[in-house]
Amino acid sequence: MAEPLFSVRDLHLALPDMTRKPLFGPAPRIEILKGLSFDLPAGEITGIVGESGSGKSTLGRVLVRLLGVSSGQVLFRGKDISHLDEVQLKPLRRDLQMIFQDPMSSLNPRHTVGRIVASPIKRYGIDAPEKKAYEALERVGLSTAFAKRYPHELSGGQRQRVGIARAVALNPAFILADEIVSGLDVSSQAQVLTLLRGLAADMNLTIAFISHDLSVIRTVCSQVMVLNRGEIVEAGRCDQVFDAPQSEVTHALIDAIPLPEMDDEWFDSIKLDKV
Repeated sequence: MAEPLFSVRDLHLALPDMTRKPLFGPAPRIEILKGLSFDLPAGEITGIVGESGSGKSTLGRVLVRLLGVSSGQVLFRGKDISHLDEVQLKPLRRDLQMIFQDPMSSLNPRHTVGRIVASPIKRYGIDAPEKKAYEALERVGLSTAFAKRYPHELSGGQRQRVGIARAVALNPAFILADEIVSGLDVSSQAQVLTLLRGLAADMNLTIAFISHDLSVIRTVCSQVMVLNRGEIVEAGRCDQVFDAPQSEVTHALIDAIPLPEMDDEWFDSIKLDKV
């Protein structure tokens, strides 16, 4: 087992329940994450799976510090980042990147693809941002001709590749991938999953892959955490969890979604189209 990039200990998070906001005073708080403790091994893809409302996306946003915590620790490379303010977080932002579920809403429609990918590179003062943007596009299987196109001119799979290029262009240590193939057709899903697995290996990336689809988790992840109502009900290597699930929640998720066999030979059969 690799050394952990993240170590989370006794993590609690409560957020205001806006559905019960009174006329006066603050809204009551509802506990979303309940005492989570786990490690994310460096250089591996960890799946975070659960039904809607299980807390998986909230947990992802805590890891990249889009959300703080109520109590507990989130250690990144041994440093507790759970209570840092934005000024303190700024040096870490480059290492903590995110790929969003809907690339159309996360890509500025007024900007070209080249500008979208180069913008974060410029923000961090990295030399030759346009050159590095082109390299990032090539890395995700998009020719440099795409740099002059706009998001609406691309297919859904191509837009998601742009989102991936923007994330990997900064050479981060960690990427949060939140339901990134849920809106794609089967062919585009296969391409994106193959791309992500290849990038993780080539760049030694640590990835938290959030999904409600266990077949996708089994395809791309080496280990998995199953969440239910803000708690971890099962965790371990993917083959162990899927072959011998211990919790009723995992059993239910497996029964609900067929799990095709997608091994290394399957990945080898899926070639990343250069477009």
